Amino acid sequence: MTVKPVSDLVRTGVLTVLALIAFAANSVLCRLALGDKTIDAASFTSVRLLSGAIILLLIIRLNQKKAIAPTKGSWAAGSMLFLYAIAFSYAYVTLDTATGALILFGSVQITIILLSLFSGNRLHWSEWLGVAIAFIGFVYLFLPDVTSPSITGFVLMTVAGIAWGVYTLKGRGSQFPLTDTAYNFLRTVPLVIVVLLLAYQEIHYSTKGIALAMLSGALASGVGYSIWYAALRGLSTTQSAVVQLSVPIIAAFGGVMFVSEMITLRLSISATLILGGILLVILGRYYCVQRNRPPSEV
Repeated sequence: MTVKPVSDLVRTGVLTVLALIAFAANSVLCRLALGDKTIDAASFTSVRLLSGAIILLLIIRLNQKKAIAPTKGSWAAGSMLFLYAIAFSYAYVTLDTATGALILFGSVQITIILLSLFSGNRLHWSEWLGVAIAFIGFVYLFLPDVTSPSITGFVLMTVAGIAWGVYTLKGRGSQFPLTDTAYNFLRTVPLVIVVLLLAYQEIHYSTKGIALAMLSGALASGVGYSIWYAALRGLSTTQSAVVQLSVPIIAAFGGVMFVSEMITLRLSISATLILGGILLVILGRYYCVQRNRPPSEV
């Protein structure tokens, strides 16, 4: 088993935390826009994806180097990005925050782990235990507020979770995360145009709605997803699935810091379970393998 340098582990940890913060911010921005009906789902998705493409291409332009990146995303990844974004927006029209988060992140985790198993990877018992503990903590956090979802909302959010899981796996081998993410966003433009044409009669928007969609697209999505692609290079498939369960915890503590919300016992217990499960997934296999190695190999 190859041990990664401490500097690589620190880099992966910092990038992962930054990406998860962006995901949490994105959830808040989406709910502010769609929950308050400041903009319709099609327009929100369109502005979000177009803003992400523009800001990333601008960053690439301003930081252009002589060497041209040999990879520029893929149509498969771009399609999954669009499918996630559009299904997510329409799902939250009929779902509340807690129910939507439970369906979304549950679907993401199950998708990534199942695809990993189908590809031949096997989870260590410590990883299975960590996944179970983290998911129990996740469900415990939202259980009191979860309502019976509409069939349409459930299906759409499940599709969004599956699409995001596939998109995550597509990015694990990215050597040029900024370029790959930028061109993945750019590939969604034709699909955005189709959606706008189909939803033309339902379009409504406000200055606030457009501003929230732009913030979601340019910062929380565009820059955030680039950071996530960079972080994935240092995460296993299981780790990339489980760490995302911390997003609701980050969002909850953000509410405590910026909206003066209270730290509840439920939040504290849930955070302990989720973070403990994540730690077990990240460190469990390494510790067990190192312990069972012959002294001559240590």
